[in-house]
Amino acid sequence: MTYCVGMRLNTGLVFMSDTRTNAGLDNIATAKKMHTWEIPGDRVITMMTAGNLATTQAVIGLLDERTKAREDRDPSILTVPSMFQIAREVGETLKEVINANADGGQDASAFGATILLGGQIAGSPPRLFMIYPEGNFIEASDDNPFFQIGEAKYGKPILVRAYDPEMGFEEAIKLLLVSFDSTIKSNLSVGLPLDYVTYERDKFVIGRQGRITDDDPYYLTVSNGWGEALRMAFGQLPDFSFPKQTD
Repeated sequence: MTYCVGMRLNTGLVFMSDTRTNAGLDNIATAKKMHTWEIPGDRVITMMTAGNLATTQAVIGLLDERTKAREDRDPSILTVPSMFQIAREVGETLKEVINANADGGQDASAFGATILLGGQIAGSPPRLFMIYPEGNFIEASDDNPFFQIGEAKYGKPILVRAYDPEMGFEEAIKLLLVSFDSTIKSNLSVGLPLDYVTYERDKFVIGRQGRITDDDPYYLTVSNGWGEALRMAFGQLPDFSFPKQTD
């Protein structure tokens, strides 16, 4: 399992992903799930993946090869003129990989994967998409300004309650860390390190990016502070009163 979030802000886009790919008592593995491409002044693209690791690595590998080899550059995510067309190309590539793996008669769902895609191409606004295993996709909007893939349920409540499109990147990272911390504490299959990328509208270069480890001082402050804040808020709520019993 995994957990990834892509979020639209008025200032641009912010992305965060965990790195855990396998979790067991004696077998914990990690892999990078966030990938970026850029042509300064023209386009910035970020993708995060969840699902079958072999599928997602094959998709990223094919997309990356098509940005480098001249004979495979049509179509390429670095040449198509819109984020919508990039989403279509990613969706077709994802479907192609899944169907190729399922040709041996195995259930295609075993090779399923989901992708978050976001970025901006010069002349258009920043856009954010969620791409399904079937190759189709949906786009973020004012009514649905963020997408989650993987283990989404534990981290969603804080996003729904605290998200504000006016927040800056620093506040957005803080919100995402609370969301990820809630998920990590609830599900062993999601874990640190966490990768993040920010993209500022109309800059056409990748913004701040980094990795947060389990000994990061700010992460520990957020994790411990959020737990204490929840306990204080719970303690301030009035106790439940049982109805009076009648004889």
